[in-house]
Amino acid sequence: MPVMNRVALVAFAALACSPTDDTVTDTGNQRTLPRDVHSYAQPDSARVTHVSLDLTPDFAAKRLRGTARLTIARAASADSVVLDVRDLTITSITSSRGDTLGFKIGAAREFLGSRLAIALPARDSTQAQSDTIVIAYETAPTAAAVQWLAPQQTAGKKLPFLFTQGQAVLTRTWVPTQDSPGIRQTYDATIHAPAGMRAVMSAENLSKADEKDSAGLSVFRFRMANPIPPYLFALAVGDIAFRSIGSNTGVYAEPSVVERAAAEFSEVDAMMAAAEKLYGPYRWKRYDILVLPPSFPFGGMENPMLTFATPTILAGDRSLVSLVAHELAHSWSGNLVTNATWDDFWINEGFTTYIEARIMEELRGKPYADMLRQLGQQDMQDAVTELDSADTHLKLNLAGRDPDDGLTDIAYEKGSAFLQTIESVVGRTRLDQYLRGYFDRNAFKPMTTEWLLEDIKASLLTPAEIERVKPDAWINGAGIPTNAPVVRSNALAAVDSQVARWNGGTAASALQAAKWSTQEWLHFLRALPDTVPNARLAELDSQFRLSSSGNAEILGQWLLIAIRNKYEPAFPALARFLTSQGRRKFLTPLYTEMMKTPWGTTMARDIYRRARPTYHSVATGTIDKIVLAPGG
Repeated sequence: MPVMNRVALVAFAALACSPTDDTVTDTGNQRTLPRDVHSYAQPDSARVTHVSLDLTPDFAAKRLRGTARLTIARAASADSVVLDVRDLTITSITSSRGDTLGFKIGAAREFLGSRLAIALPARDSTQAQSDTIVIAYETAPTAAAVQWLAPQQTAGKKLPFLFTQGQAVLTRTWVPTQDSPGIRQTYDATIHAPAGMRAVMSAENLSKADEKDSAGLSVFRFRMANPIPPYLFALAVGDIAFRSIGSNTGVYAEPSVVERAAAEFSEVDAMMAAAEKLYGPYRWKRYDILVLPPSFPFGGMENPMLTFATPTILAGDRSLVSLVAHELAHSWSGNLVTNATWDDFWINEGFTTYIEARIMEELRGKPYADMLRQLGQQDMQDAVTELDSADTHLKLNLAGRDPDDGLTDIAYEKGSAFLQTIESVVGRTRLDQYLRGYFDRNAFKPMTTEWLLEDIKASLLTPAEIERVKPDAWINGAGIPTNAPVVRSNALAAVDSQVARWNGGTAASALQAAKWSTQEWLHFLRALPDTVPNARLAELDSQFRLSSSGNAEILGQWLLIAIRNKYEPAFPALARFLTSQGRRKFLTPLYTEMMKTPWGTTMARDIYRRARPTYHSVATGTIDKIVLAPGG
């Protein structure tokens, strides 16, 4: 539990009050931001501009301990600053001169944690001020952002490992700051790690070789000079090796994985060149990728300068590297221009999904990109079917909910389809010119849906084109607007003919599938009937070794079919898959499908009992609701 400093309690009558204003001023944008309902911060009064961390991981206790030195820009009338914290133990808060500052931690709320109000030193000047405060603290062993892995949970099985995952509002569980995507901050960090371990962060690495502190711990230093949203603060510590790919690109991973990862990501320089050609210069110096242990809950996380990635994309044939293109694209959409609140999440992911396909088209041609786009349309259709109507709007209303609820294919695929619709009206050349200017004009700034629409109308669309695009139907309407372009991939159309042959009784050995890509296999498996006789599934399995596939995307889709049809020969593979990786994209549909039947429920709960301790909190937060919920 957080503790409260007992000094100067009389100062807190005002600090304990909740803000009543509906808006705040963003000094970088000179615009009025909507108040972030997922943050206690009052940045119009006092805002965090820089975070300086000095932390030591205690692997035995599963705690990060140290200090956060915050630079605060305050209005002339401000006498306090409000931060977001969750499950932090605060030891002390002082000024930069060492004076003790009073503080109060409010009651904890689900998802949001607590309001930390800190009394700032009195100032005589009537001018706006900048202050530095120092917070000594430690994280909880159960900090939702931090996963601590035992050696046996790593590839090398020699040393423990930790990594953080801050999106959407989990950074407050390991860094006391204003945890809102609209409040961009620079940061630096000093990390003290056990001997033989390396620390990496989403920042420029300033570490000196073999630097030690007085306790003999290895010292690693980092600096992020560009202001970023706090959810992009990221740290990993473990047995980590590095391999260079290009002059400013490379791969970090465990020693037994790093060579394979470097080979898999050999196209990253070509991806960078394609993105810069389309949308302007890369502004983050280096672009490296960290391949994490299998419990990482996402496919990738776009932490600036250092994408965190799942090992499930290491298929051995570079067939899943569009995920890298996606995370690289975030260096423009998301990291450079960021959703101001989580209701605007589609601005990050819709733009990025559109750019991902454009990068892959530059690398592998339009037929390949069209496969990605058509599969994305399928994902969008599925999301519309599964979600409540209000959650199929691009602009969301997540008040009172975990913002993680907004991380659906609507943001990704409907957002991308909106840009594809604009492209179909104005042409690719004009849209590319607009996007290049959009990123230049708004670099390192937050963006709301309303500002974006104003900008599109002012800088791109004519009144007649607005009528054709119908932005409001996309932003505030449910489902898929009728003017959405339909993408048809010739390669997937050829797969459809094989689906028809299979449905007509053709043997698996006669299917023309020997050279299919991952995308073609996904299309084939998705197109199979819901009910397939076990004998026919066994035939497919024997011919194409689907239950033993090393491609996580193909295996995940195949296992869904196996569950629906109670194809028991695949169940050992299902158990191995769910207990050997923690990527939520795969966990959610597989556990959901098992929970639809009594026998599946028994199997799901047995597997989850064994697997849950190995999953990150982002994954368990979702799967608990599916498997452990009353009546589930």
